[in-house]
Amino acid sequence: MKKLCLLGLVATLATHPVWAETKPAVLKDKDAFVSELLKQMTLDEKIGQLRLISIGPEMPRELIRKEIAAGRIGGTFNSITRPENRPMQDAAMRSRLKIPMFFAYDVIHGHRTIFPISLALASSWDMDAIGRSGRIAAQEAAADSLDITFAPMVDISRDPRWGRTSEGFGEDTYLVSRIAEVMVKAFQGTSPANADSLMASVKHFALYGAVEGGRDYNVVDMSPVKMYQDYLPPYHAAIKAGSGGVMVALNSINGVPATANTWLMNDLLRKDWGFKGLTVSDHGAIFELIKHGVAKDGREAAKLAIKAGIDMSMNDSLYGKELPGLLKSGEIQQSDIDNAVREVLGAKYDMGLFKDPYLRIGKAEDDPADTYADSRLHRAEARDIARRSLVLLKNHNDTLPLKKSATIALVGPLAKAPIDMMGSWAAAGRPAQSVTLLDGMNAVIGEKGKVIYARGANITGDKAVLDYLNFLNFDAPEVVDDPRPAQVLIDEAVSAAKNADVIVAAVGESRGMSHESSSRTDLNIPQSQRDLIKALKATGKPLVLVLMNGRPLSILEENQQADAILETWFAGTEGGNAIADVLFGDYNPSGKLPITFPRSVGQIPTYYNHLTIGRPFTPGKPGNYTSQYFDDTTGPLFPFGYGLSYTQFSLSDMALSSTTLNKTGKLDASVTVKNTGKVDGETVVQLYIQDVAGSMIRPIKELKNFQKVMLKAGEARTLHFTITEDDLKFYNAQLKFAAEPGEFNVQIGLDSQDVQQQTFELL
Repeated sequence: MKKLCLLGLVATLATHPVWAETKPAVLKDKDAFVSELLKQMTLDEKIGQLRLISIGPEMPRELIRKEIAAGRIGGTFNSITRPENRPMQDAAMRSRLKIPMFFAYDVIHGHRTIFPISLALASSWDMDAIGRSGRIAAQEAAADSLDITFAPMVDISRDPRWGRTSEGFGEDTYLVSRIAEVMVKAFQGTSPANADSLMASVKHFALYGAVEGGRDYNVVDMSPVKMYQDYLPPYHAAIKAGSGGVMVALNSINGVPATANTWLMNDLLRKDWGFKGLTVSDHGAIFELIKHGVAKDGREAAKLAIKAGIDMSMNDSLYGKELPGLLKSGEIQQSDIDNAVREVLGAKYDMGLFKDPYLRIGKAEDDPADTYADSRLHRAEARDIARRSLVLLKNHNDTLPLKKSATIALVGPLAKAPIDMMGSWAAAGRPAQSVTLLDGMNAVIGEKGKVIYARGANITGDKAVLDYLNFLNFDAPEVVDDPRPAQVLIDEAVSAAKNADVIVAAVGESRGMSHESSSRTDLNIPQSQRDLIKALKATGKPLVLVLMNGRPLSILEENQQADAILETWFAGTEGGNAIADVLFGDYNPSGKLPITFPRSVGQIPTYYNHLTIGRPFTPGKPGNYTSQYFDDTTGPLFPFGYGLSYTQFSLSDMALSSTTLNKTGKLDASVTVKNTGKVDGETVVQLYIQDVAGSMIRPIKELKNFQKVMLKAGEARTLHFTITEDDLKFYNAQLKFAAEPGEFNVQIGLDSQDVQQQTFELL
C-alpha cells in the first residue's frame, strides 16, 4: 500500500464511474488517503489548495479555469449552477493530481426557495420547522452543484443597530445554541458526503455580534467570562453537532484580530474544543490584518494567518503570493502549510468529492431544463415555515383577524416589494418568484371583499440613505422611489383609507437597511413612513401595522397609534401568502420574539438576561439612585419571548417534584397550560432559572428550556421540564464550568417577564 501511486488512483476515479466499487482500501481511510496525497504534492499545489477564489471581476472565468488546471486554486464561491461549475471541475480533472474543487456559497435561509430570515426563523421557536428550512436549502443548493455553505451564522446579537442582526438568531445563548445544532445537522444531513447535503461552515468565529457600537467590522473588547458564558456557546454547539467548517470573523478580540488570533484558532478551537475541520478566513480578512495594524505588509499578514491556523484564504491575494517566500526564509515551517492543506483535503474527502468529483454537479444531460423554474421551489414548505415565524405584538379589541368580506386599504412602501420580502443574503432567490403582501391578500380575499392599494410613502425621504442603499446594485437600483411628492402619496393613501373598513400598512425597512455594512444610529421607522402612519391614524379607521424589518425597531409611537401590530420580519418567497394567512385568521400566529424590542435606541443594550446589580430599579417605586433612565419608562417595549395569539392561554401554578436537588439527581418542574380561548392555537412555554447567590454576579434569569405546544380550544396539557445540575453550571472567574450549591429560582411563563416562580436548593 505504501507504494500506491496516488496520481493514478485519483485519475481512475475521474474516468471510471464504477471506481467507488473497486476503490483501494486507502480511500476508506481518510488519514491515510490524505497523507499519501500530501506526499505527491508540490509546494505550489499545496498552496493552491489554500486559495478560495471569488467568482467575479477580480479573476475572470477563463483565468480561473487556467489556474485550476495548474493546481493553483482549491475552491471557489459565488458560482451557483451546474453549467458554471462543471467546466471548473473539468479543469481540476486536467490538473496533475486531479484534486477536485469544491464550490461554496452563502446559503443562509434558503437557496432558491427563500425562507424567512434567520431572526424570523428563531421567532418560530420551532426546531422542526427550522430544521426543515435548512434541509430543503441543502437539497436545493446541492442540486445546483454546491458543496459547502458559509452558515449557520450564530453570532449573539444584543445591539440591534448592527445590520447583521437580521442574519443571526437573536440575543439568547441557549436558544441560538439549540438552533446552531439543528441547522448544522440539517445542512449536513446524515453525512456531508451525501449528494443532497452541504458541509456547514459556522460563522463568524468569534464574537462578531458584539462589535462596539453595533458598527460592522468594529472591535470587540470582552471579558473571558462573558465570552465563555454568553457568546462562545453557539459556535461550540455547532462544532459539537459536527460542522465541517468554521468561517473566521473580521473583528478583533481584545486587541488581536480573529484571523491572527492563535489563542482563538489553536488553543480554543482546536485544542480545547477538538475541532478537526476546515477554517476559512472571511472575505479579504488576511489582507485586512495590515489595516488592523498588526501586520506591516502582506508578507507579515500571510505569516500571521497561516501561523494562527487559517487554512483557506477567502478571495486570496496573499497566500499564493507570500507563502513560498515565507517558507524559503524559514519564517514559517512546512508543517504550517501541510497542516492547512491536510484540513482542506480532509474537508473535500468528507464532502465525498474524492469518491466522485461530480457528486453534486452530475452529468450535463441531467441538468434542469430551466435552472430558475418555479417547479424547483418548495413553496408549500416556505409558506408553512413563514407563518410560524410571524409574531403578533398587539391586537387591541381583536382588530385581527380581518374579515374576508371587508374593504381593506393596503398601503405602505413594503406592500408591493418582492425583493424586500426575501431579506438579506437571499442566495439564489429571485424577486420575480416572491409573493408580495398585495399578492397574498388579493389571493385570500378573492371576490368576497376588496383590497384598495396605495403606496403611501417611499421607504425613505433621505436621499443620502437612498443612494447608500443602491450603491452596490450596479445593474439596477434596489430601492426605487415613486417620483411624486410625498404629500401626494399620503393623500392617495388617506383617500383609500377613507373608503375602506380597515387599514393595513406595510412599513419598516428595505432589506438593504438590515444587511452587512448597514448599521444604524436610529432605529425608528423612516420619517417618510411615520408621516404616513400619522395621517392614516387621523382617519379614525382601525389601523393594522405589518412590520417588515431585520432588527428590532423603536416603535413606541407606532405602538400607541396602531390597533394591531404583526411583526413579519422578511418572510421569504412565500411571505405574502403567509402574512395573509395570519391577517385573515387562516393561521393563528404563534411566534415569540428571540430578541428584545427597546423603547428607544438610547436603551440599548436591553437584552433580558442582564447581570444583577446592587441598585436595581423596581417598577412602582421611586427611581432615585437606582439603575434607570429618568426620562423614559425603564424596561423594554416588548420583552424577549413575547408574542400574542388569536386565542388565550393560562398556566396553572408550577409544581416542583422536590425543593432540593442533588448533584447527580433530577428535578421535575411541571405546569398545566390551557387554551382558554375559542380557537386552536400554539404557544411556547418557557423555563428560566436564576442563580440567587454565587461566587460572582449572575444574570437575573437565563432561558434553560422551552416547549412549543398546540392546543385545541379548551384543551389543557401538563408539561414537564427536567432540571439537572448541568442546567445550573456557569463559567466562574477561573473559567471553570461548574454549578455551586445554593438557592435557585425556577421561573415558567409565556415570555421572559410574565412568569411564576418557585425556589429549590442545589445540595
